[in-house]
Amino acid sequence: MLFETADGGGVVYWQKLILCCGARELSLPFPGWTLPGVTGAGGLQAQIKQGLALKGEKVVIAGSGPLLLAVADTVNKAGGEVTNIIEQAPLPALLRFAGGLWRWPQKLRQLATLAPKGYLSGTQVNRAHGTTRLEAVTLRQRGVERTIACDRLAIGYGLIPNIETALLFGCATAQEAIQVNRWQQTSIADIYAAGECTGFGGSELALAEGEIAGFAAAGASHQAQALFARRARWQRFADAINRAFRLAESLKNAATPESLLCRCEDVRCGDVAAADDWLQAKLTQRCGMGACQGRTCAASARWLYGWPLPQPREPLSPARAETLIALARLSAEP
Repeated sequence: MLFETADGGGVVYWQKLILCCGARELSLPFPGWTLPGVTGAGGLQAQIKQGLALKGEKVVIAGSGPLLLAVADTVNKAGGEVTNIIEQAPLPALLRFAGGLWRWPQKLRQLATLAPKGYLSGTQVNRAHGTTRLEAVTLRQRGVERTIACDRLAIGYGLIPNIETALLFGCATAQEAIQVNRWQQTSIADIYAAGECTGFGGSELALAEGEIAGFAAAGASHQAQALFARRARWQRFADAINRAFRLAESLKNAATPESLLCRCEDVRCGDVAAADDWLQAKLTQRCGMGACQGRTCAASARWLYGWPLPQPREPLSPARAETLIALARLSAEP
């Protein structure tokens, strides 16, 4: 396996491999989503941790999932004012989810500490407004639209498992995540996977999976098996999240023909409306041929149009010339 760092690179030879590739945010296009001031929910949280100051700024947080509450807490601590949290999931689903949290007391306590003001369920962002940067957003709740002034919009519709490395190795996937058995082993011998690349479930589930994968890869099956119950407990929590925050089909209606799908190559939704699949959109409109190589727009297109994710190619990320030369030499070795 060839890797690259800021200072150089190298080759790692392995006997057992554990993939912990994480996940990335799902972005869904709508008018104005590329305006300065509009970011991913997790992206804004990361910027704040890097020192972004939000004092005096009005922030709307939108999308779906418990991450929105955590982002709101981070924004408040950074001096920002969270005017609203816009959750697309309907209220009955949220109440069922909250009513079942007694099974995970620490999550119930966490919810109590993060309980927000201005929380709107069954609501979605339809448009972002502004000239040079974001000035307001239009919300739609039960068929009624209204516009809210804000300085920032942090929006995220859940996570997409990073499965590209696994696909290069030929590992099987299921429901757009790496498929594993009870030992966290993939379909390829000696390759294991753990965490959100096998499906979103939170940090507790990821930690349990990582420990099981580590013990299993080391041949310590008894220690791995002792963690099965803990993993099962947090898998039930993950299942509850996925049921409660399932994305509504109405979110697709926010994308207009003029909405950008591929930001790198300025490809709009209307440009690919006649395409049958991702390959056709790529060949005719250059969709996914920019800097991110489709890591953002391919996931959006999969959700909007039902297209399968494209097969990744080496290298998985932009690389220096010397790294590409080393990759070519490595590929030529018998």
